[in-house]
Amino acid sequence: MAVATSARRCLSAALLAGAALFGTAAAAPAASAETPTPTADAPAPTEAGTSFRTATVIRPGQQATAQASTGDYLYWQFPADAGQGATVDATVELPGADARHGESTWQLDVYDGLRRRQACRYGMQTRTAAADADTVELSCTLRTVRADAEPWSNDPLPGAYYVRLTTLHTASADAGLPVEAAVTATTTDAGSAQDVDGSPAAPLVQGSAARPEPDGGWSSGWWSARWLWTAAGAVLAALAGIAGYRATAGRGRPPHVPPSV
Repeated sequence: MAVATSARRCLSAALLAGAALFGTAAAAPAASAETPTPTADAPAPTEAGTSFRTATVIRPGQQATAQASTGDYLYWQFPADAGQGATVDATVELPGADARHGESTWQLDVYDGLRRRQACRYGMQTRTAAADADTVELSCTLRTVRADAEPWSNDPLPGAYYVRLTTLHTASADAGLPVEAAVTATTTDAGSAQDVDGSPAAPLVQGSAARPEPDGGWSSGWWSARWLWTAAGAVLAALAGIAGYRATAGRGRPPHVPPSV
């Protein structure tokens, strides 16, 4: 009975320790998962670049605007760090319906620092505006930025992300008509479930006159909440081993026989 009681106590302690560690690992990321990256006090940009090299830098959470002509290519860039998810939203105010001659199709593309086009997890990145529409809205939510990835993969890595907004199709008579675009890029912590160990040599910020950087600088990439989960697993395994040993320690021994007199 004493052995069984001791085993139960060890097992209970293991469960309590595991619950405490798991709670710590999960609670911290959950608290910040909905908190956008802080934005700088600098005024939001009112123009866009015309290429990757001249892409206008925007801070996460800022709404950048630009006046352009139908058919122009508009470029912005923003920083995204390891463990973050990024969403880009764009709204285009179209010319009056009486000035247009048909519908137009618009597209929002996002590229990483190596200028690799990134797939959208969800969002409508291509939309067609009817001839009488006032605006067209587009959105793209990227996969979680990884701290490291295989060279052959197309996984998003820390660094600059380029936003390109343009029209894919429009009536020839509507080319050059004035439009106004508004773009917002937001970044959020994805949480420990998306953590990946590893660290790149440097953030991917290449071939651009301006170099965006997250508020507070780039993370080192070596630390993630997976360390807490690993430690919790090790503690549980150790305590379970102790409980198992104590539960079986008294078995298989010959009964104590008092010496004869």
